Amino acid sequence: MLDSVIRGGTIVDGTGAPGVRGDVGVRDGRLVQVGGTVTEAAREEIDADGAIVTPGWIDVHTHYDGQVSWDDAMDPSAGNGATTVVMGNCGVGFAPVRPGQEQTLIELMEGVEDIPGTALYEGIEWGRWESFAEYLDYIASRRYALDIGAQIPHGSVRYYVMGERGVANEDATADDIAVQARLVGEAIAAGALGFSTSRTIGHRSLWGSPVPGTFAADEELLAIARAMGAVGRGVFEMIPAGTVGKLEALGGERTTPEAEHALMDAVARASGRPVTFTLVQSPDYAPDTWRRLLEATAQANATGSHLYPQVSSRPIGFVTSLSSYHAFQRRPTYLAMAHLPLDERVREMSKPEVKAAILAEPDVRVDQPGSMANLYQLLQRAAAVVYPLGTPVDYEPELHECLGARAAARNEDVLSVMYDFLLEDGGRSVGSLMGGGDVHAAQEVLREMLLHPDTVTGLSDAGAHVTLICDAAMPTTQLTFWARDRRRGERLPLELLVHKQTARNAALYGLADRGTLAVGLRADLNVIDLDRLTVAPPVAHHDLPAGGTRLIQPVSGYVATLVNGVRTRDHDRDTGARPGTLVRSR
Repeated sequence: MLDSVIRGGTIVDGTGAPGVRGDVGVRDGRLVQVGGTVTEAAREEIDADGAIVTPGWIDVHTHYDGQVSWDDAMDPSAGNGATTVVMGNCGVGFAPVRPGQEQTLIELMEGVEDIPGTALYEGIEWGRWESFAEYLDYIASRRYALDIGAQIPHGSVRYYVMGERGVANEDATADDIAVQARLVGEAIAAGALGFSTSRTIGHRSLWGSPVPGTFAADEELLAIARAMGAVGRGVFEMIPAGTVGKLEALGGERTTPEAEHALMDAVARASGRPVTFTLVQSPDYAPDTWRRLLEATAQANATGSHLYPQVSSRPIGFVTSLSSYHAFQRRPTYLAMAHLPLDERVREMSKPEVKAAILAEPDVRVDQPGSMANLYQLLQRAAAVVYPLGTPVDYEPELHECLGARAAARNEDVLSVMYDFLLEDGGRSVGSLMGGGDVHAAQEVLREMLLHPDTVTGLSDAGAHVTLICDAAMPTTQLTFWARDRRRGERLPLELLVHKQTARNAALYGLADRGTLAVGLRADLNVIDLDRLTVAPPVAHHDLPAGGTRLIQPVSGYVATLVNGVRTRDHDRDTGARPGTLVRSR
């Protein structure tokens, strides 16, 4: 008898082939029939008529490194159809760690990834591991709603080996480099899916210092690459300098995108391992820099390199609301009421005299220079290109919909308009910066990136930027926007989008047992009602350790998600089943 049969859906199998109507049979966590009509009896039958059946999403850029310690539901990824996630990106994480180093690692994660330090301090079971292998064993001892893979982060390794010299980004000695390389090799051998490093000065600790490894010499990275090559497993993940611009206000990046690309090529050739790196249309550089980097990637790969630019499926957007960061959060009058429940804050802020005071006041500086709380300045400067989010969210709004256009129509200062907008819907309105004023142009760039044969889909940052970025819903919005709803430009084929979020990412990380719907592979899959698949604006949840807040975008349309053959989602609801565990490199 089968455990499950998914009946009558359109099977989009992850290979890139067009969908075909048929049944899927599952037994003992494996796919035993894909296509045709399943005649064998099953304990559970899932009606997929009118729905698509896909492999489970593989999200390769997440930051659940702390959350794995206090949570097993693994939202928002699980609610968006992810069945495997990869964490430990951007060079930050929590292993290896010596006793007494915990606070520095927390401050690194809080500064870079905007996860509340109080949640990390109280929620993580510190003391359960020191080495990265012990961290992996800790994860393996727990059960989750999805599978979790981990990369060993450069920041933690450098701090573990070099102490404060590593945190201060001093040059590593030959002995330092040798120990780092050994530790990374051991971690990969123990099951780490890869190694990550960040080289942009935009990634800073809570106190403003660049992440350990930001200025590492080429030989340090090449030694680590050779250690990975000796093991023969693992992905080298990198955030290149220049990813988010020249950052001259922070002192300026020390190298160029072209030089970083050459270094990544050298790493790939020295290790023989895949190198994946963040590619966005970066400000401050020539508008076609991203295209030239894609061309350089294709040329390098044609001669034996292994470079895989990681691109997003929607513009990476900063959200603003009264439950997150906003332009007025550092005004004295607002600070005096910031502790109030939302409804009470809205009542106070609705008073004309309170609005007048807040708009007139200077800002109170943030004590920590690396805190994301400093984004109030950006939200003030960019208020004109904030787009209100409606239900469903439109990810290609027109310019007349932004707050700047609203202000012009009213002949009113844009910050005054922003203030009123934040009070709409009882203070629950949400706006977003969608990569600038011309969102259509940004989407056209992403379309070309997604179509490029060397790119992989990622950059969701799920688990991070908990009150700033809600891109964990990217796997869902790539279907709603690119395959179904786009009206201001060409769409993308459904089978391509599914392929890049499943088989493509599985191949990158060597996860040969998943990523396509084929007999003998793991039964990790989604049943999706594409016609009613919907992504709503973010909603605040106060459920992090120590009462911390995070924003999650509600989605609807997932009829079922199966992980290792077990149903973890039933019509967008968590079933409580926890079949997920650690996935190791192999």
